[in-house]
Amino acid sequence: MLIRAGYEISLECEKETAMIALLSVHPSRAGDLRSPARVVNTAGAPTREFVDQFGNLCTRTSAPPGTLTLSTDFVIEDSGLPDVVAYDAQEVPLVDLPDDHLKYLLSSRYCEVDRLSDVAWSLFGDTPRGWVRVQSIVDFVHRHIAFGYEHASPTRSAWEAYRERVGVCRDFAHLAVTFCRAMSIPARYCTGYLGDIGVPASDAPMDFSGWFEAFLDGRWFTFDARHNVPRIGRIPLAYGRDASDVAISTAFGPNVLTGFRVWTDEVPAHAQPRPAYHERAAE
Repeated sequence: MLIRAGYEISLECEKETAMIALLSVHPSRAGDLRSPARVVNTAGAPTREFVDQFGNLCTRTSAPPGTLTLSTDFVIEDSGLPDVVAYDAQEVPLVDLPDDHLKYLLSSRYCEVDRLSDVAWSLFGDTPRGWVRVQSIVDFVHRHIAFGYEHASPTRSAWEAYRERVGVCRDFAHLAVTFCRAMSIPARYCTGYLGDIGVPASDAPMDFSGWFEAFLDGRWFTFDARHNVPRIGRIPLAYGRDASDVAISTAFGPNVLTGFRVWTDEVPAHAQPRPAYHERAAE
């Protein structure tokens, strides 16, 4: 399966403003790209890339005063298969966890393991260990939180999501991640593209999506407490402890978001991949 995806994001800056963007396809999927996925900007601002502590590909730039539009448009190959389901997957004993996975057991900015540990054990302490326990967490969070874009808040934590019982995809992921960590299961937050492939199309504007991964049987498995069904066509951008590690843009100065558009569509079998956005703009 081929998927065409991309974005166009515009920011208005009062003065020259340094910026970091996590808008590149995650390096783990670089081999699947069938057209370039470079981050380009309309202001001609110089950019350079680096890899952060979580293995994400980041872009640094300095936006001039005025409007800066970041964009990309690419085609990527996907298996066309839904998220893997492995009911027999077991937890990895803590003493055997890789050193760099230990951070995914700890509290972080939006995932207060300490505040929700007692709640987690009261809810899931009697569930079978491994996949079944993680799925029990996902089922609970899916039922507990009411989804609504009107509930979006950039500062809502897992504890607040648990108490307020409303949120968007990041809140579902944060609460599930926190419960997993409280039960000694490493869990990490993921942001990326998730289009309406294999499911009824939504009338809501396309946006980036947030889900999470749990470490079982020596590998990371995808879970989605917002949708709670295996989905097709996830394209990860970045992984981290929570949303604070994977903000799509961080500007070190005043700025206003003036435009935001994301697309993720399956390319029909009879169609050829279209030229990337930056190639069309250059013509």
